[in-house]
Amino acid sequence: MVGLVETPGIPASRLGFSVSHQKVELDIDFATRSLKGKTEITISPHFKELKVIRLNCRQCNLTRLNVNNRAPNIKYQEPYARSSRTSYASVHQHHLLRQKLEPLLKDPPDEELIITLPKSIKIDELDPLSADAALAKINGAIKRDSIDTSALSVTTPIIKAGEDQTARFTPITVNIEFSIEKIRDGLHFVGLTEGDLRYPHVYSRNSQFSGGSCCLFPCIDDPSSRHTWELSIKCPRTLGDVFRPRTASSHVNGNNETLTNGTNGVHPHETHGNSGRSPMDIDDDDDMSLDIAVVASGDMTDEVVDANDPRKKTVSFLCSNAVAAQHIGFAIGPFEHADLSEFREADEDDKLGSNAIRVHGFCLPGRADEVRNTCLPLAKAIDSFTVTYGSYPFSSYKLCFVDDQVADTVHTASFTLCSNRLLFPEDILEPLDRVTRILVHALVSQWIGVNIIPKESTDTWVIIGISYFITDIFLKKLCGNNEYRYRQKKSADRLCEVDVQRPSIYAMGALLALDPSEAEFMALKAPLVLFVLDRRLAKASGSSGLSRIISRIFLNAKVGDLPNSAITTAYFLRTCEKLGHARLDTFFQQWIYGAGCPRFSVTQRFNKKKLVVEMLIKQTQAEQSTDRNLEPDTFLRDVKEEIHNVYAGPIQPVFTGPMTIRIHEADGTPYEHIVEIKEASTKFEIPYNTKYKRLKRSRRQKERAAAASGVDAAADAQDDVLLYCLGDVLQSEEEVADWRLVDWSKEDEERMNQESYEWIRMDADFEWICTMAINMPAYMFLSQLQQDRDIVAQLESIQYIATQREHPLVSTILVRTLMDRRYFHGIRTSAAHALAKNAKDELDWIGLFHLEKAFQEFFCFPNSPMTRSNDFSNRTSYYIQCAIPQAISNVRDHSGRAPLRAKKFLLDKLKFNDNSNNEFSDCHYVAILMSALTNTLLACPEDTGYSFAFEDDEDEDERLQKAAIDEIERYRSMDEWISSYQNIYSVTALDCKRQLALAKVIEIQISDFLQYTQEDTFDPLRLKAFSCVVDLGLFKNDAVLHYFLYILGSDRSPYVRESMHLLFGRALGLLAIGDPVPEDAPQQLDGLIIEQEASSTEARKSELARTQTVPGAVAALKSELESNDVLKKALWESVLSADIGLDEIFNLLDICSTLYDPRTSLVVTLKYPRYWKVENKGNGKLLFSRSNKSRTKPKPKLEIGKLQRVPSPLLKRADSHRANPTPKIVFKPKKPPLAPPAPRADGPPPSASPPADGKPKLTLKFKMGGGSAKSPT
Repeated sequence: MVGLVETPGIPASRLGFSVSHQKVELDIDFATRSLKGKTEITISPHFKELKVIRLNCRQCNLTRLNVNNRAPNIKYQEPYARSSRTSYASVHQHHLLRQKLEPLLKDPPDEELIITLPKSIKIDELDPLSADAALAKINGAIKRDSIDTSALSVTTPIIKAGEDQTARFTPITVNIEFSIEKIRDGLHFVGLTEGDLRYPHVYSRNSQFSGGSCCLFPCIDDPSSRHTWELSIKCPRTLGDVFRPRTASSHVNGNNETLTNGTNGVHPHETHGNSGRSPMDIDDDDDMSLDIAVVASGDMTDEVVDANDPRKKTVSFLCSNAVAAQHIGFAIGPFEHADLSEFREADEDDKLGSNAIRVHGFCLPGRADEVRNTCLPLAKAIDSFTVTYGSYPFSSYKLCFVDDQVADTVHTASFTLCSNRLLFPEDILEPLDRVTRILVHALVSQWIGVNIIPKESTDTWVIIGISYFITDIFLKKLCGNNEYRYRQKKSADRLCEVDVQRPSIYAMGALLALDPSEAEFMALKAPLVLFVLDRRLAKASGSSGLSRIISRIFLNAKVGDLPNSAITTAYFLRTCEKLGHARLDTFFQQWIYGAGCPRFSVTQRFNKKKLVVEMLIKQTQAEQSTDRNLEPDTFLRDVKEEIHNVYAGPIQPVFTGPMTIRIHEADGTPYEHIVEIKEASTKFEIPYNTKYKRLKRSRRQKERAAAASGVDAAADAQDDVLLYCLGDVLQSEEEVADWRLVDWSKEDEERMNQESYEWIRMDADFEWICTMAINMPAYMFLSQLQQDRDIVAQLESIQYIATQREHPLVSTILVRTLMDRRYFHGIRTSAAHALAKNAKDELDWIGLFHLEKAFQEFFCFPNSPMTRSNDFSNRTSYYIQCAIPQAISNVRDHSGRAPLRAKKFLLDKLKFNDNSNNEFSDCHYVAILMSALTNTLLACPEDTGYSFAFEDDEDEDERLQKAAIDEIERYRSMDEWISSYQNIYSVTALDCKRQLALAKVIEIQISDFLQYTQEDTFDPLRLKAFSCVVDLGLFKNDAVLHYFLYILGSDRSPYVRESMHLLFGRALGLLAIGDPVPEDAPQQLDGLIIEQEASSTEARKSELARTQTVPGAVAALKSELESNDVLKKALWESVLSADIGLDEIFNLLDICSTLYDPRTSLVVTLKYPRYWKVENKGNGKLLFSRSNKSRTKPKPKLEIGKLQRVPSPLLKRADSHRANPTPKIVFKPKKPPLAPPAPRADGPPPSASPPADGKPKLTLKFKMGGGSAKSPT
């Protein structure tokens, strides 16, 4: 691979130099949303012959540039100027614009600023022991005068390397002054546009990809260019100073509404957890006097008021660790500070001492309590990581929550920019697990992601995998082992579903910028692969597994053994093999460089003669179909991969490795056997060990067996082998009768007693990411569910039981699992969802009865369907209370309709919901009830002509339907007056209306959703409205389509624009894939079967290609939209919008190239020629000028032959008597170039042959007389 091997004597850098230090000074102007700045870049040449310095610089207007105080020659082409096309270009010229912008897509991108060094600058090699070399080291080192160096961590090794390079050659200092008037990338202003009532603030838009930082200041925007930084930011001193340069009434005073941030809904008068104010409120002076805070990467060194303008101040920061430009970020605004270190336990503080890292939270006014609640675990997390993996690489950690940010978190040096969407107050439960994982991962990224980076883009999987692995290990400590293994199992199942026709995680590193789903896939698979690797290493070497390896990597980066702190896949492999004492080439080849997941099919049989268990394990992933139905949500990703020639990894026929098989024999003793999987089909025998009585599966079974034999069960208890079983509830005769439970038949029990073992557990140690199918009877899965304490084993049992045919016994097993509080909440909720399948008419709705009975037992008054007041203090109970209504909503009869009792049950629970005595908000629970109630109104098939419903039932169903819709509408209206958390009532109500409209239950117009798409609406609600418009048919209305694309290209929020782009991709996917066409059954007429013609077969093939192949879907999409002129114009206007950045332009160009064929042509516009007019001024002077009259028709062609005729003799005689002859025009054709020039004569010139191109050329010669001229007639 290029760049991995260095040629001796030639520097490794492609630029011929490296940056040892950079100073950046920025003056942020809130009023004009612009900035001025200057930077000083200290460059270390790698050789004396350096002539050119190349820097990345975008959207900057350079006002001054010098190199060592000398003016150089520069070449600078601002890349955003390339994105402007002439107004006469159309969407078919998209390829021309892409060709102009293509160099900006490189990683790293081409440098825009080229500086040619003056000849007067000499680069000399320095003696390492000379004074100049020492001075160069001092100049390249970090200024620590203004900070406490004892609080700083050990610097990264790149500083040492930089000093050595600086000492070799004379350093060069580049000073650049610049300004940015129109900011399109790199920086985002909030609360400064007309009608935006949020608190004004601004923050940098950093990205993990190159090209973002150079939009703010000239630099080397390459992740491998890491050095120290000094950052100074000048900004307004108070919030009042932000408005003071312009008329305050133009922005705030004309509106008496409240400044809101992050939670503003339809009506911002009352927002959840927000206390924003405007200057028109009573305490407006307090708002206007709020101090503007600056939060940035590194350590703050000083904060001084500007001597020339007391309304401004300058805040300076020093980043003493070598980091890339993309990891320098900042935020400016009226932020409140929350000290998150106060949540550190006292004993931890004493134990860590000086290593205890301060954690700071910053937020907009009124949200400090939400920050404390949301970031509660971070102090504990940073202490845990410091003890386990080594010291924190920076001196402190800061988080700042801002509006409109696209990603949930953005990682910079010692500083994380977070979206306000993550904040939630104390009374909200739902986002707790998800947000905690996001924030802990952001903290881990300071160790690996900022301090340690990937050397190549293909090594990104190491960074993502390790960071999420550490995150999950901490969550295991925080939430428990059951939660950890449950989530790992759910993630593994999800990966097996989506890892079909996908690239490997190694190859996907270069594709992360293609689509957001690529990063989501890597974040799913990479930590799971490391989880499996950790399990295998821990078992093979008996060590602590991957944690020790990660700790060693962090230590090597700290002491300088990891060059440039850039990790590679090969380095990670060597470290794992060295510390894990195992060869891992095969593992990496299959899971890192390979794609897909294994699929096992297991058959087992007990051989009584040999007393062995014969097993056969086959891998069937090579036999699975490669056809995959396209999905609207991933259609745009599939199209981009098709455009950029991204290919899926080959299907691996064999995955190898150890597999632990645990056989629970008849006495209940588990025996583990480790089998090495080396081939696609592995056959082996496992010895049998049991010589004791077999166990009884439950207390109930034991009592029945004792009663049948006439033996006292209590007296025989000591002689019998019995394991305590989960799910051993509802065993009394009264409970069995009351719950309508059934038990195994005698035949089943006899067959169970004849089995030689209880169950077989495949992959007992969770060392594989796979799907496993084993031919065990259902009662063995029941034994595994009740007796295996492993959460993964219990979940596998529930998943198998859920696939069985509906039966009262299955419902009995599931309801006992649901009612047993000892089970983990994930197992109980899975059982609740599985019960819905057993709610069938032929079973007397036993599954529905069990769900209703369980809800009544847990959450209603005794012997009453009326629910008690909500109590969410027990989270497990809360999960169950949410899961049962969802399960009931999925109950259907044979016609696909929800039974009337299910609708009435959910309507009552929504209508009579009581949260008056609950310390937590029930907004998410109410949203679940609204969605569940809507689900029962769906799936109403068209009338087939046969109906067995009574008229009274139909009337009752209509009344329930109307009441359900009214109740949903009531909560939507309630949200307009008392806003729920993030307007979840309105968001859910819109989604319910969308589903009902698609099912034709209600009639609704798109305009009903458009009222929520206004700019002042809370972003999640606004985007939900746009999503509903997309699902109901975006392309049906040209005006709506034009409005949609206008918002996509010009909205003030980058988060909204990004989300709109994804929605537009979904709209294209819905149109391209089309509605699913069901298989048509053969028509029957009087016993005859009418087969369709061959044309229908071709149509079926075309439909199949449309739904399963990208080229087929794109062809169908083009045919649908080729005549839509509104789309062409609106899409091209969005591409040329001055409000979007380069990444957004490239995304839109991908769509253009998908929809429209390129045309290398351009409409040329010429002005009509205008007639000339002449005016005789006398004395031989003629004034020629253009008239306002335009010529719209071509003049007739000149006939050469007629023009060459000799004038009449009379005219000649008349001319000869004139003293002053008039001007004489002689037409002289041009002769061929090779012919000699003809002699001059008074007569007409001889005719010449026309040129080779067939077009005669004329030469006009004027002969002017000596007297006054007359105008020709």
